[in-house]
Amino acid sequence: MHIDYILHLADNALILGHRNSEWCGHGPVLEQDIAITNISLDLIGQARNFYQYAAAMKNDGSTEDSLAYLRDTREFKNCLLAEQPNGDWATTIVRQFFLSNHQFELYTELGKSSDAQIAAICNKALKEVTYHLKWSSEWVIRLGDGTGESKARTLKAVAELWTYTGELFIPAPYESASGVDTAALRSAWMSRLTEVFLEAHLPIPADTFYQSGGKTGLHSEHLGFILAEMQFMQRAYPNLVW
Repeated sequence: MHIDYILHLADNALILGHRNSEWCGHGPVLEQDIAITNISLDLIGQARNFYQYAAAMKNDGSTEDSLAYLRDTREFKNCLLAEQPNGDWATTIVRQFFLSNHQFELYTELGKSSDAQIAAICNKALKEVTYHLKWSSEWVIRLGDGTGESKARTLKAVAELWTYTGELFIPAPYESASGVDTAALRSAWMSRLTEVFLEAHLPIPADTFYQSGGKTGLHSEHLGFILAEMQFMQRAYPNLVW
């Protein structure tokens, strides 16, 4: 397994987990505040497992902490979708649904990997992602098939985020060694999206121009702000331990 691919998996989980953690104490109701916070903890836990494996593979003194907190923006390999701002609740829900839908298909395939460590991490994570996907799917349906206001906000969120979904299925050079056909995941992803959107009475988005670059280190301005906040303590007080 290519180390850049492991870092890509870790970065996706960490950045999305950090984004979700920004909702802690600000959720629309207590139950959902707790739910989104627990999802962020799940994702950060997944990131930690991937970073530990990447550090062991590098065998150069790297640790999970140095990989998470001491790399610069261009070294991160997360998809652009994960770093997009939370916006309102509908935006966060749509982003989570798009990414959980993708993680479900990806981790299912990686759970069959010949790399025993990756298979173990992904099979464990899949149990969590199954819940994330169920939770976000139910919220998409609730918002899309709810009030005029909730539907309008959901449509706006889909319109803003759809252009970032294509990158999920555009393989970076390091993905070829993963044993997963990245592009082929889109069929199952789209099938589930169609099912959920039809129940939510939302139109299926048309193919369009897709933003890309995150997998190879070309990020939006948002990642820089995320890292400035997330990495502050480690950089201000070196050698802190996760």
